Amino acid sequence: MIVDLPDLAAMEQLGGRIAQRLRAGDVVALTGGLGTGKTTLARAIIAALGHEGEVPSPSFTIIETYDPPAVRLPLVHADFYRLSRPEEVEELGLDDYREGAAMIAEWPDHAGGFAHEPGCLSIVLEIAGEGRKAVVEMGADWLGRVP
Repeated sequence: MIVDLPDLAAMEQLGGRIAQRLRAGDVVALTGGLGTGKTTLARAIIAALGHEGEVPSPSFTIIETYDPPAVRLPLVHADFYRLSRPEEVEELGLDDYREGAAMIAEWPDHAGGFAHEPGCLSIVLEIAGEGRKAVVEMGADWLGRVP
């Protein structure tokens, strides 16, 4: 499925629709070049889950966590750009962070990918004129929850 995102409002609306359907165990895998809007979409999802205030990019920390009551459900926001090999995910203890939580993963390919998981919503963001477009692929668990 392709979603046109002509402006920031459209990106925020998509983030809101994803947040409404997000549940523990899900992964929102965000792929795209630098500047395509991965962090912008992640921030929109986190805000729609109820977080108020700044949402720092996890570019340097790699993992940021959000817990209720600040958000509707436990959430891990990870940016794997700085990983040089997928095995580093184990060193970070990602499985411990993910237990009982949903995850937003930027640069998922640097962590070995998550597309094989039934709860994975893969979104490839691309620049399209002045806006963006999102190419969305859903794992089996998302088929009844299309955002």
